Amino acid sequence: MTTQSTQRFPLPDVGEGLTEAEIVEWKVAVGDTVAVNQVLVEIETAKSLVELPSPWAGTVTALLAEEGTTVDVGVPIIEIGSGSGSSADAAPAPEQTPAADAGSGAVLVGYGTGEAGGARRRRRAAGTPAAPTPAATVSAPAPAPAPAPAPAPAPAPVPEQQPGLARAMVSVPAADPVTGGPSSARPRVLAKPPVRKLAQDLGVDLASVHPTGPGGIVTREDVVAHHDAAEPRRLATYPDDDAPWASSGDVSYDGRTTRVPVKSVRKRTAEAMVASAFTAPHVTVFHTVDVTRTMKLVEKLKADRDFADVRVTPLLIAAKAVLLAVKRHPEINASWDDAAQEIVYKHYVNLGIAAATPRGLVVPNVKDAHRLELLGLAQAIGELTATARAGRTTPTAMSDGTFTITNVGVFGIDTGTPILNPGEAGILAFGAIRRQPWVHKGKIKPRWVTQLALSVDHRLVDGGLGSRFLADVARVLEDPAHGLVWG
Repeated sequence: MTTQSTQRFPLPDVGEGLTEAEIVEWKVAVGDTVAVNQVLVEIETAKSLVELPSPWAGTVTALLAEEGTTVDVGVPIIEIGSGSGSSADAAPAPEQTPAADAGSGAVLVGYGTGEAGGARRRRRAAGTPAAPTPAATVSAPAPAPAPAPAPAPAPAPVPEQQPGLARAMVSVPAADPVTGGPSSARPRVLAKPPVRKLAQDLGVDLASVHPTGPGGIVTREDVVAHHDAAEPRRLATYPDDDAPWASSGDVSYDGRTTRVPVKSVRKRTAEAMVASAFTAPHVTVFHTVDVTRTMKLVEKLKADRDFADVRVTPLLIAAKAVLLAVKRHPEINASWDDAAQEIVYKHYVNLGIAAATPRGLVVPNVKDAHRLELLGLAQAIGELTATARAGRTTPTAMSDGTFTITNVGVFGIDTGTPILNPGEAGILAFGAIRRQPWVHKGKIKPRWVTQLALSVDHRLVDGGLGSRFLADVARVLEDPAHGLVWG
């Protein structure tokens, strides 16, 4: 007789010393057969979504963490069984070695270490009753008839599980909430295993569902209807609104407030901005620039067949202007090592482009942007922003940035005082480009004008250096021909 040995897959560190991740969506269910490298689950770490593949082939025997919970690195999240061995000599498989030390203090540059502790339970919608604790996965044989009634056998103990453990359910009598044994006060709930699994996933107590199936059986439609009726009121959404900012929150009874759990993206952004604002002394300088020639260059590039497959915008020229200015003022491409009391000058430019996405603000960077010519830079920025908006930016893509551009102009904003990305000495805010009166060659003419704002770490960048840097960026935007001279 064969038995099933099981292995537990711990949450790995997918890069950059992360200490925790949130379970976003399971791609498999208990009982599914999986192959090596098949995607098991989608997790959210720091500011990215990551798909985890299966390291083994076999059958899913348990999901050890619910969707919406946060799990520490090294904690098992799924159990996979393989049909091998015999019942005589089968032994439980040892728990797998965690892929990383969950207590490690290593994190992404600028992000704090996550708090120690177990997984966080998923928030349940207001008004939705909690699901009863399911029994272990067993197939109970029918008892043999006896001439006289006999006391019911004590229920088998359920082994202790990890927090958030999801176990398969079978058709058993409802458990008494006080004694834990079969209850005579509650009727037996009739439902098929898939329906029980659905009820468990939705947090629905089957005993509270009104059955409409033949013979009093609870159907899938019954569970869904019960769940929908118990859902709290949600923020109204509209067509093409893919980011309702409060849709995951719970509305108060009087409808005056909505509480939304702080998810990874917002949490990491807050940590990074607080650390930057209260660590680096910021100073901001401004410059108003006539960018008419830049706008003409953009139109020419759009008509150029070499640029036919890329998106050409004024941001591309601004990015090139920043790279040229960094080349002329390499001192601004640095970071402050407070622990070692050293300034780290970097001989490469990983150019960050701040991107507003449905999941929050992310700042991926173009690696070694200083080596790219204009077409390559346009392609890299296009790929970077598309990946960010799809929520697929990896932690590696956001690490080791050296300078950042934030394009507030796309929102119609003239300028601002941007906060430095942690570990960087400068960030440029690129404002909206507007057609307005401007003195050109001694006459007032309509010209394309924008505003630039440069924030710098005053420990690294003096006012003179910051002003010269910003002036050089402006000179390229005023006359892109300077790029040929300085390139």
